[in-house]
Amino acid sequence: MEFDFTALEPQSRYRLLTNFIGPRPIALVTTRSAAGHNNAAPMSFFNVFSHDPPIVVLGIQPRVTGEEKDTMANIRRTGEFVINMVDIALSEQMLVCGLGFDSEVDELSIAGLTATPCSKIDASFAAESPCAFECRVERLIDYPRRTLVLGEVVHMHVHKDCLDAEGRYVDPDRYQPIARLHADNYISSDRQFVLKAPAMTDFIKPDGE
Repeated sequence: MEFDFTALEPQSRYRLLTNFIGPRPIALVTTRSAAGHNNAAPMSFFNVFSHDPPIVVLGIQPRVTGEEKDTMANIRRTGEFVINMVDIALSEQMLVCGLGFDSEVDELSIAGLTATPCSKIDASFAAESPCAFECRVERLIDYPRRTLVLGEVVHMHVHKDCLDAEGRYVDPDRYQPIARLHADNYISSDRQFVLKAPAMTDFIKPDGE
């Protein structure tokens, strides 16, 4: 089958992209509202795109009414946000945060999560998250139906037991983030395996052969 994306309606493009590009990591994004309370919302249009500078990217669409979501409005106003990574233990609370409460509702509180002050930005992260990235907006790229948020990571919080003894790499037995596939389908990283590339010499013959 062939699909001409230049002629396809948005919902069909969305369905095809999210069905085949995955799994997509989930960012539980926390921000500070104008009234000073915590806002939390899950985003699966998310990934890391650079380490130098350390840049993560969110894709945030407006509500069906065209109005900006609270997360986007808070990011525009403050220029700051937190990416809380989600594992199995946090999955139910993540879904609660995505229910679309009114703007004045503190989603961290209603989901039973512990709001902890950030170190470098005016926001809170969920203490239950295995790791959280404090971010400042590097730039915003606006499209009619989505805004790309490029955020520079300025600080990171990590549960100590997620790392190996040297504190360099994640322990795959302890850090098992979940990711979204399509619709209500998710995947866990509890089944991991090592895959090493073969040597180039296996494919290159010495001169003269």
